[in-house]
Amino acid sequence: MKKTIVRAGLETVYFTGMHHWLRPVVGGVGTILALHHVRPSRPEGFQPNRLMEVTPDFLDGLLRRLARAHIDVISLDEMHRRFIEDDFKRRFVCLTFDDGYKDFLRWAYPLLRKYRLPFAMYIATSFPDRLGELWWIALEAVIAQNNRIGMVVDGKDQYFDCATVREKRELYDAIYRYLRSMKTEEEVRHVVRDLCAYYNVDIASFCRDLCMEWSEIADVAADPLCTIGAHTVNHMMLRKVPSEATVRAEIEMSRAVLEAALGKRPQHLSYPVGDPISAGPREFRIAAELGFKTAVTTRPGALFKAHRDYLTALPRISVNGEFQQQRYLKVLMSGAGAAFSNRFRRISAA
Repeated sequence: MKKTIVRAGLETVYFTGMHHWLRPVVGGVGTILALHHVRPSRPEGFQPNRLMEVTPDFLDGLLRRLARAHIDVISLDEMHRRFIEDDFKRRFVCLTFDDGYKDFLRWAYPLLRKYRLPFAMYIATSFPDRLGELWWIALEAVIAQNNRIGMVVDGKDQYFDCATVREKRELYDAIYRYLRSMKTEEEVRHVVRDLCAYYNVDIASFCRDLCMEWSEIADVAADPLCTIGAHTVNHMMLRKVPSEATVRAEIEMSRAVLEAALGKRPQHLSYPVGDPISAGPREFRIAAELGFKTAVTTRPGALFKAHRDYLTALPRISVNGEFQQQRYLKVLMSGAGAAFSNRFRRISAA
């Protein structure tokens, strides 16, 4: 129902032309696009994490349009310079990819090189170290491989049928919401580890199978088009980490490991997950204190001149795999979609 409502809203804004006349008001000076997986579509009916992937054809269409448009596709360093020097003669867009998945190498990177467009890739260092836990994908695997799931919820043993695709989708959404409601990151990880252990799902395998190795990251990082950014060590929802010292260490150690591995000190940061539940004022302050030029969230929004005072709390436009239509992206990049969801507030940093 939610997807249907969102899709209907995007269609309405596009076909009424509302995004054209709203853009001068809500479009700001530019946008940062957030992407994760780029790979061909898969036939499985149960894909709860499909929102984090787009097809190569869709990305090709997006990049081709950006390359021909009257808009600058720029690096994060150039975006930072424009903010510092108040240089906004032309609107801009930045392309960012989170996590460093192997499919980026096969499908996205050749397209970025084809169009000679700069991009940023944010790396959680436990992923190439093969110590990371992609718990959201592990949860998907547990449900996909079983017709009935048992787990402890609020101290009680509960069992859930999930034989059909619909039941699997509903169960995934329910468990995901339950996990996200937990107070700490460690609680989330503990539940998923227990599920994986009981249902014989190797949680470490997803890191090995899906994420780039250090040598692959180094090859991409050597390209002048590429900016490597920090993404913490363990891809933790930092706002759910009680200790400020731990949050600081997650960010600082990530940068140190990347510098040691790649020979260049990252100046930009992406908060894992990045929504208001995962990153807030404490994290924005710590990133600034650690000297990052910019830090990005997944809070939706265009960039405005006023973001110069909030460079470690920047919004992005997530390129959602559930809405792979170029017209939808035009609406989102115009700032109209985010303006409605933000009730026309330009800054979200609380």
